[in-house]
Amino acid sequence: MAVAFPAAILIMFVIMVFLFNGFRQTVIIFLCLPLILIGVVLGLWVAGMDVSFLALVGVLSLVGMLAKNSIVLLDQVSADFAAGRDKYEAIVEDGISRLRPVSMSAITTVLGMVPLIWDVMFGPMAVTIMAGLTVSTILTLLVIPVMTAVAYNVPCPEEDDGEDE
Repeated sequence: MAVAFPAAILIMFVIMVFLFNGFRQTVIIFLCLPLILIGVVLGLWVAGMDVSFLALVGVLSLVGMLAKNSIVLLDQVSADFAAGRDKYEAIVEDGISRLRPVSMSAITTVLGMVPLIWDVMFGPMAVTIMAGLTVSTILTLLVIPVMTAVAYNVPCPEEDDGEDE
């Protein structure tokens, strides 16, 4: 796995660069991948389980799931940017519109892992996927729009407080 994992990550990076025709979105996605570890560590700790080979397999699965969720969001944002839509509005509205499909995908995967929690062999993998996907999905839906705004230097519009000076 020590040889295959870096190679797989490199291949994913190259494919995403070609998918997005640039580095910006790919870097945003790859900067969000460490968010997986927050949920994984927390989930294994709460469940009282150790990191095992299958837990590491679960982490590999999470990398793909998080990348897919991020691509769903960033692809829509990129399409709206290319269509000439206001960047701030596109980031906010696409984040809201992609909330449901990304959440539903994560919820069905998490619920599908429930029967495996009590299995001696597959329990750590199930907990890894469930906790990692739950936490990383929530954080991704918050972090990806912020990172996109930062990467594209999108200013936050001034709020009008209704008071005249």
